[in-house]
Amino acid sequence: MTRTAPTFTTAHLAPVPDETEAYDLDVTGTLPAELDGRYLRNGPNPLPGEAPGHLFTGHGMLHGIRLRGGRAEWYRNRWVRTKKLSCEPPNRGDRAVHSANTHIIEHGGHLLALCEAGFPYEVTGGLDTVGPYDFAGRLTTAMTAHPKTDPVTGELLFYGYSTTEPYVAFHIADAAGTLVHSEPIEVPGPTMMHDFAITENYVLWLDLPAVFDPGRAGMPFGWDDDYGARIGVLPRSGGTVRWFEIDPCYVFHVGNAREEGGSIVLDAVRYSPPAFLAAWHGDDRPAAEARHAPTAERGALHRWTLDPVAGTVREQRLDDRTVEFPTVADEFVGRPNRFLYAMGGPGLVKYDSNSGAAAEYVAGPDDRLGEAVFVPAAGATAEDDGWLLTISTPGDGSASRLLVLDATDLHETAAVRLPRRVPAGFHGSWIEEEK
Repeated sequence: MTRTAPTFTTAHLAPVPDETEAYDLDVTGTLPAELDGRYLRNGPNPLPGEAPGHLFTGHGMLHGIRLRGGRAEWYRNRWVRTKKLSCEPPNRGDRAVHSANTHIIEHGGHLLALCEAGFPYEVTGGLDTVGPYDFAGRLTTAMTAHPKTDPVTGELLFYGYSTTEPYVAFHIADAAGTLVHSEPIEVPGPTMMHDFAITENYVLWLDLPAVFDPGRAGMPFGWDDDYGARIGVLPRSGGTVRWFEIDPCYVFHVGNAREEGGSIVLDAVRYSPPAFLAAWHGDDRPAAEARHAPTAERGALHRWTLDPVAGTVREQRLDDRTVEFPTVADEFVGRPNRFLYAMGGPGLVKYDSNSGAAAEYVAGPDDRLGEAVFVPAAGATAEDDGWLLTISTPGDGSASRLLVLDATDLHETAAVRLPRRVPAGFHGSWIEEEK
């Protein structure tokens, strides 16, 4: 019998076999001269011949492009050299044995490759691995791949989830990078909490029915109809979590949250139970989950409005498009935002929460765009005054491009031709050069 290769190792997601670098890259259009920094992106990329078993378990590979003075100076890619990649024999409870394959951020002068299964891995500006990073020994849990930087205080708020108690632990690092606060968050079981949200005064938790199952092969998380679904609201000033029950669903990625007229508003991409299972397992769903019929539906942008006084929550579907990887400008994280950007269908979608309108950038017929990273223009006076950076991956195996789109109207300002195909990956950041 001929075995079909998993979809996460083919077409746009097919891994590359090696590390390389190139200089003085070709540019079409005009790169804004003020873009001075590095666009960095992370994603799973198993070694040649490896069968990771699930998209989320491949070794992390970083891709970077250095922009300066209207030029694309270099591209390079590097595996994150974790203990898992080097096949070091693990010590019991070693939180550095995992694939750092999901995100890359900068905080407190450290570049951190993230994966929610364990500690971050610090890397250099040239993408070489320094080693596991535990905030000078203060971090003793895993760390989410989706921390939030408060745009006013500079604090990094994050958490880790675990298959043993405490199932969720909340952490805060100050603007200088020192871990200054840790506390457990009580949830009823070992839930897979992939993302969360902050506002000026609150932290929002997503306690959803993707639950650890030690008897499950491969990725040991599955859907549990009996677990329930709820959003938790924790005052940042201290106190207890207040929980709001919602209809069963799953959220991989949050767009933003904000306080609005006494309410708390959360925008995120919602998956129904069958849509989650289709995305999580593909065609290999366990028979026990077959009662959730296959569906063409995927994630769609939704809004939850929580009223802390009345104790109510209202859910609203904002759009019928299939979207993922919602983002906002960094300076509006946790604050009222007008614009939200998401990967959608054959391109990118820009949502305007004031008018309810949505604009689209449509990519080539066989191209897939990655997450849009917003970079503000110098002296910007409007929320969308800046650029969106994203990698375009063709399905035919030819070279990828770094696209620079004008965020105001989504027109293509410039495209940097990369020396190779870059697999469609997960999350990235713009790291501005220090002046």
